[in-house]
Amino acid sequence: MSTIRVNGQAHKVQADSKTSLLHVLQNELQLKGPKYGCGIAQCGACTVHINGQATRSCVMPVGMVRGEVTTLEGLGTPEKPHPVQKAFIEAQAAQCGYCINGMVMTTVAFLKTTPKPSVDQIKAALDGNLCRCGTHMRIISAVRKASGGAA
Repeated sequence: MSTIRVNGQAHKVQADSKTSLLHVLQNELQLKGPKYGCGIAQCGACTVHINGQATRSCVMPVGMVRGEVTTLEGLGTPEKPHPVQKAFIEAQAAQCGYCINGMVMTTVAFLKTTPKPSVDQIKAALDGNLCRCGTHMRIISAVRKASGGAA
């Protein structure tokens, strides 16, 4: 048994240390933000932050986690969403919504290092996040809005 910090709270984890962080978040902590997409860190649906760094939780063994884990649920609340969550809602960036966890979590980490990105920088930052619904233009608009740029 080990302990991890998720969204500001310590949690005792029953899973084996080799179990993916994603499975612990979903199965033990019942969090719904991070999604299982590909299982090989290629689609971004499982993205969380570890100490502020966007990390693919599907390939991160829970035993290797050092520091604070933040999931989509830890960014904001329905009543007071994080500014990036608010921008995604206002831009109606989700269609099926499966990729949005990764898009939002990647965007939050990206905007910390690049607060006023160009469209090309946004596209490059989100290049590793797959969306099959085709809301790419709305997603870019949401990121621009969250960064204070024109939507």
